[in-house]
Amino acid sequence: MKDRHCTDPLIGDILAGWRYDISGLSPAMRTDYDQHLTDCAHCRRRQHIARSIDVLLLSVSALSILAFLLAVAVLLRVESITHLASSLHGHLLNTPVTISLEAAAIAGLFVSILLCVLVAISTPIPSLVSEAVQQRLPEHIRERMKHAA
Repeated sequence: MKDRHCTDPLIGDILAGWRYDISGLSPAMRTDYDQHLTDCAHCRRRQHIARSIDVLLLSVSALSILAFLLAVAVLLRVESITHLASSLHGHLLNTPVTISLEAAAIAGLFVSILLCVLVAISTPIPSLVSEAVQQRLPEHIRERMKHAA
């Protein structure tokens, strides 16, 4: 019941404006916000909801890419089998429906790829994933990466 209200409304409003994304801040600037997220159950829950929505959007857009890719592959396979069957029987089968379904599947694939890229750009998920991967790397590799940058 205590987590219904933010413990510090000023910091809570700032975090809410950023969608609880502090991954782009320098470590020196993050200390107050990290401390607030540690202390405030309300903001911690809101941050968890925001990250869940981001992951859900990225997952749905990635799944739509796979679905449209599968649709394109199936339609191309069906068209090639239909073309082979029609040439074996000696007549040409006109398939305008198959062609328009292919066009719709290819357009859906491109739109899904575009949406996936936009979601990845507009959410902090890529930076959070790279940060998590860097933390799991051995220390000597992290040092090399710092010196290379």
